[in-house]
Amino acid sequence: MIHDPNDATSFHDRLAAHSRLTDLTLAPDGARLIASVRSINDAGTRHVWKLWEIDPSGEGDSRLVAGTVQGDFAPTFAADGTLLVLSDRENTDSTGEKRDGQGVSLWALPEHGEAKQIAHHPGGMADFTVARYADTIAYTADLLPGTADAETYAESRRERENAMVNAVLYGDVAACGSGAALGPDEPHTFVQRSDGTPVNAGSQGLEGIGDMALSPDGSLVAYTRSATGHAPDTNTVVVADAATGARHSTFSRPGHQYYRLEFTADGSALVCQRQREETYDTEWRVTLVAFDLASGEETDLLPEFDNWPWPGRPVLAPTPGDATVWFTGDEQGHCPVFRRDADGTITRLTASGAYSSLSVTPDGSTLYALRSTIDGPPQAVRLDAVTPDQHPTFLKAPGGLDSPPGTLTEVHVRADDGFPLRAWLVLPEGASSDHPAPLVVIPHGGPQTSWSAWTWVWNPWPFAARGYAVLLPDPALSTGYGQRMQERGRGQHGGRPYRDVIALTDAALARDDLDATRTALAGWSYGGYLANRAATLTDRFKAIVSAAGMWNLEAFQIETDLHAYFREIFGDPRTRRERYEANSPHFDAAKMTTPMLIVHGGKDHRVPVGQALGLHSDLRRLGVPVRFLHFPDEGHIIGAPNHIRLMYETVLNFLDHHVLDQEWRRPAMV
Repeated sequence: MIHDPNDATSFHDRLAAHSRLTDLTLAPDGARLIASVRSINDAGTRHVWKLWEIDPSGEGDSRLVAGTVQGDFAPTFAADGTLLVLSDRENTDSTGEKRDGQGVSLWALPEHGEAKQIAHHPGGMADFTVARYADTIAYTADLLPGTADAETYAESRRERENAMVNAVLYGDVAACGSGAALGPDEPHTFVQRSDGTPVNAGSQGLEGIGDMALSPDGSLVAYTRSATGHAPDTNTVVVADAATGARHSTFSRPGHQYYRLEFTADGSALVCQRQREETYDTEWRVTLVAFDLASGEETDLLPEFDNWPWPGRPVLAPTPGDATVWFTGDEQGHCPVFRRDADGTITRLTASGAYSSLSVTPDGSTLYALRSTIDGPPQAVRLDAVTPDQHPTFLKAPGGLDSPPGTLTEVHVRADDGFPLRAWLVLPEGASSDHPAPLVVIPHGGPQTSWSAWTWVWNPWPFAARGYAVLLPDPALSTGYGQRMQERGRGQHGGRPYRDVIALTDAALARDDLDATRTALAGWSYGGYLANRAATLTDRFKAIVSAAGMWNLEAFQIETDLHAYFREIFGDPRTRRERYEANSPHFDAAKMTTPMLIVHGGKDHRVPVGQALGLHSDLRRLGVPVRFLHFPDEGHIIGAPNHIRLMYETVLNFLDHHVLDQEWRRPAMV
């Protein structure tokens, strides 16, 4: 059944406006569980943060946190159980005057009484963490070069503003990162003393804000310092004295990056994620490691575990002397919770679904987490901390969604090298051998990720609501299928991964409830690149949608904020030209015949908009039907609710026109 595209309550309208449960945080005594929820504002123009309290027992209903206001985010409990949040709520100083230009600051929200600001920094804060047993807080905030504290930084900011100067003189750092311009401000880690005085523990480097952690007793602070252009594939873990900022020790390994730092309960070791960057000759790999702070020894905690190459943030046992670690990681289209015991034994704790935002109770017996599936958004759940392959207990929390318009199944096939491949297949209501559904193939982004969880970006269900089946393939370079999956795709982004997508497409179209004559391909980010690749290699699809996709890899490796990372894989195009000729779609532009829709954000630094402009120019030059949906104020992800609605409506109308031969309907407002 094809749903009415003019239905004002279409699935993509509801999706854009729906509340999004994003994180959980548990009180030190296990009595309070707080959820971060992104909800649409009253004007319907953007998402704003709200904090909800969830009953850990699962019996009571959730409620808004007392004292919270719209925009409070990053909830974390202090050692004494006080809830701390970041917020840009209006406030005044001790004289009653409003503080100008303060930005986001740190607030305490007692269960009873008024909210109180406990830390602030000129221009605001980006992140914070607390010590488990001490009244110590660390946070990330900026300083200008040549300033050492908040006072001199504030004065320098005022001087620049008064002089109306916002220029940045870049040296040995990138000019942009993580989708935003960098500099002249530099991120630093600060530790706030009990008297409220912040101590500058050190710079985190300009290549992006680093991770940080405090030891349980608050005596040590750890953070990552990103490398500059001399060693772009390496960062350094710095452990410093929290009272003075003096360095205690540093850890690094050439060709590796460290993320998601956590101190053990006794403070003797630091556990974190270690990522070996992909190169043309070495595949991407992520594991968990422990640094012994006394000896400096680094130990791989998952040396033989080959389920996937990307374990998530480690959650450590809260009892000193207990070496248990819990973590999540992709596995065959799911993202289970795993438990690692002190002897290295690893147990999978969940049977299905994708888990995130883990926390453990003080006695180590119970876990709380968010669980989502391809056909269901994140929900708060409770798990036993020991039992294998269990099903969770669902808690009452915001974020639920009506049943999706269709059903979910799987597709399996062998690749051309014999490797077993799998994909999720979404079937719309009414699909049958008598009424086969048109098919849209949607490769994921990444490329190191997997279709294992609910997504708010390129969600398959708006397509199903319009009557399309949707194939969600996991090709080479996907996570959750062991290191062999990385080896298969290493150095050939447009080779084996593309062939895997086509193999899974053929396997899906062998079903009699799908129509092989009415197909399309639509991808975002790396999936957009595969869409561009498909446009130059096949005419089997009736329409192709490329969102935030790479087109000219030679230009991309210079323009992207991941320049150094990408260069490690493909090398210098002047000396490794064969790699670019084998993978860059633009070399085969003359072969394109399929109508295309391009979607791109004007402030995308990951895949700069020049990639879309180049593709659009080539398609127009060659006379290939093309439309270009440009969002000047969006980045790599389309985020504004009205823009999300417009994106889905444009994409669906484009597919209806070219795949179903319906009359073109120009979306309103463009």
